[in-house]
Amino acid sequence: MKPGALFGAANRARLAVHLLVLWKLFKHPDTPRAPKLVAIAVLAYALSPIDLIPDFIPVLGLLDDLLLLPLGIALAVKLTPEALWQARLREAEASPERLPKMLWGAALIALSWLLCAGAFGGWLWHLWGAA
Repeated sequence: MKPGALFGAANRARLAVHLLVLWKLFKHPDTPRAPKLVAIAVLAYALSPIDLIPDFIPVLGLLDDLLLLPLGIALAVKLTPEALWQARLREAEASPERLPKMLWGAALIALSWLLCAGAFGGWLWHLWGAA
C-alpha cells in the first residue's frame, strides 16, 4: 500500500460518513449511553482543530489519527446494537448533512495539554526544589 493511500479520497469520504453516523448516534434517543459517550469522544477528537499529538511530531503525529479514529469508530460499532448502527449508517449515506463545529472539543484537548504541562512543571519544580 502506498503511504498516501490511507488518506485517499475514498477513505476520507468513508471516514466523513462514519463521523456523521457517530453524530446521528449521539443525537438519537434510542442509542445506549456507552455508544453515545464513545461517539461524542471520537467526534470531539476528530473535529477538534488541536491534535492530542501534533502532526509535526514524526510518526506519532500521524499514528494517533491512524489508530485512534478507527479504533474509536470500531468501539462505537461494537457497542451499538446492529440494527441501530445500520439505520444510522443508511441515513448518513443518504444525507447531505454536515457535522457541526465542536469548539468545546478543542477546548477539551487544550485543557488536557495544559494539565499535562502543569503536571510536568510541578514535577520539575519538585525535582529542582528537592535538590
